[in-house]
Amino acid sequence: QVQLVESGGGSVQAGGSLRLSCAASGYTYSSYCMGWFRHAPGKEREGVAAIDSDGSTSYADSVKGRFTISKDNAKNTLYLQMNSLKPEDTAMYYCAAVGVVAGGPLSEYEYNYWGQGTQVTVSS
Repeated sequence: QVQLVESGGGSVQAGGSLRLSCAASGYTYSSYCMGWFRHAPGKEREGVAAIDSDGSTSYADSVKGRFTISKDNAKNTLYLQMNSLKPEDTAMYYCAAVGVVAGGPLSEYEYNYWGQGTQVTVSS
């Protein structure tokens, strides 16, 4: 059974940094596409970053140059390094996994498996 467990959220001031982690189990981690999504109150869930099995990455325009997605296949762990955080980055962050992406890697509809989320709060 696929399990995804996020950690690393918290409260920071604008301009600060956080690193989110997502520990994965129950499937061949290295062969899956992994993504980070966020959901803020009153907004739709948004794809933030994704990394495919070949290491290729995709980012939402709103986080390009500030966020970096990476993975450690040996540890079955996905990361999201978030720098220069802004109040508008405040949201619940989720990691997700899918075997094969048929369309856009930042589309939530592509993903089969989801973690429970970790809260990120950025104050001004």
